[in-house]
Amino acid sequence: MGLLIYRNEACIVINKFAGELSEHPVISDESLFGEMLPEEIYPVHRLDQPVTGCQLIACSKSASAFLGNAFSQPGLVDKKYWAIIEKRSSIINNPIFNSKEGELFHWIEVNHKKNRSYAYREKHSKDSKQAHLRYSITGELDNYLMMEISLITGRHHQIRAQLSCEGIYIKGDLKYGAKRSEKGGGIRLHAYSLSFPNPLSREDEIKVKTFPPFMDTLWENFVI
Repeated sequence: MGLLIYRNEACIVINKFAGELSEHPVISDESLFGEMLPEEIYPVHRLDQPVTGCQLIACSKSASAFLGNAFSQPGLVDKKYWAIIEKRSSIINNPIFNSKEGELFHWIEVNHKKNRSYAYREKHSKDSKQAHLRYSITGELDNYLMMEISLITGRHHQIRAQLSCEGIYIKGDLKYGAKRSEKGGGIRLHAYSLSFPNPLSREDEIKVKTFPPFMDTLWENFVI
């Protein structure tokens, strides 16, 4: 169950667990706010099924429309992720490893039958959509790199597809090139920060951060 980490009258933010579907969130810890959750809720955006972290849910149709519009406009929503990257030759020899921070631009196409996205450096077809993210390498271990990612656009499997196109593989993400799976079927990609306009006061901004639902020594390298 996703853990309830923020709530006002218009919206909820949960810390989604790996394996849960964003379209049908199951929320625990209702007692955190001392009242029951609304009968109808409306997921505003989606996280990939194996990804954990901040997911925004509207509590009414009007809030859903307001927040959905905010997500569609550049600069109104800020989404940051933590990723644990396999350290192998494909990234050690990549300029990304030497620059430590930068931006990635690709064109993405989605194969819905395979539930997989493909990233290309040039426009590949009329169905290709531009994808943009910013990254910084924040730490290094013997076998892994710690990467922080700001998602500028919101494409299907965007981070996973863009990194894979550059020979960069998220730990546990077999679909996009990782060597081995993670226990429980998740991957080491976590939406740790979300900022968005407040539906109750359009001049205000709500900022939420959360650690992965199950911290371990690898995740702790982001917060030490």
